[in-house]
Parts: sequence; C-alpha cells; structure tokens
Amino acid sequence: MYKTDGNLQNAFATECQAYCRYILFASKAESDGFPEIAHLFRAAAEAEFVHLRNHFTVMGGLGATKDNILAGATAEHYEITRIYPVYIEDAQVDRNEGARITFDLAYKAEKIHNEYFEKALEKARNNQSLQHTDYFVCQVCGNIVIGKIPEKCSICNNAAEKFKAVK
Repeated sequence: MYKTDGNLQNAFATECQAYCRYILFASKAESDGFPEIAHLFRAAAEAEFVHLRNHFTVMGGLGATKDNILAGATAEHYEITRIYPVYIEDAQVDRNEGARITFDLAYKAEKIHNEYFEKALEKARNNQSLQHTDYFVCQVCGNIVIGKIPEKCSICNNAAEKFKAVK
C-alpha cells in the first residue's frame, strides 16, 4: 500500500469521528439551552462531512449499489463475529459494566442490521427492489424495526417513545 492510501484511510476515519463528535456536541448544546452553539457544531459537522465524503470518494469507497450493500453486509458481519464478542469479553474481564452493556446492545442490534443487509443483497442479486417501508431506530440500543414501532424494543425493552422514524 502506498503511504497516501494509508493517509486517506486515516483522514477518512478522523473526519468521520469529528463529524459524529460535532453532531453529539450539537445535541448536547441544544439540550443545555445554547442553540447558537448547536448551530455552530452542526455547521462544523457539515464541513467534516464534506471532507470525509471527498476522502471516501478518492479511496474508491463508493461502488455500485450492489457492491455497497455487500460492503454493508460484510461490515456488519465482521462486527458481530470479530469485534463485539471480543469487546464484550474484554469488558467483562475489566469489570466495566457500562462498556459491557453498550457493547452487548450494539452487538444485538448489529445482528439485526446484518440480516437486513443480507436480505437486501439477495434482492439486489436477483435484480429485485426492496419494497418501500418505514424504518424506526431505537434511540437507546440502535435496533432497527420495519413497518411500525413496537410497544417495546426487542433488544433493550424500552418503550415505543424511544424510537425515531428515519426519513
């Protein structure tokens, strides 16, 4: 790998983290009663998104939709087979219950995400479209549900009010 390829990957990861961090900072500023600071963080996040999109494009990260679905399925599969099981075990060994809980919730949600991507990949390979549906995301654990909001999340057992519609 050329040095620049590694630099692009590192820059992409750094910009992704900055984007996410600024979105979280904006939400906190908003809830703390600082809408003007939240607005600044959202502007900074948008700028970071431009950077990460440009880096990702140059890296060749955007493929045909079928390729992108495969990349999504592969990433989710990797997380549920190689990442989160190790993280959960390490958190147990370290007796970090907060980390163990967040890793376990993510692990369970990622399994569902992987199923959705696998189904989408099968449809794409057969040149079929997914039917339009409504998606809802649990704001506690990241579970995605299709169609309608359940009374309780199947992963974290939180109430329907914890789900957010994806537009």
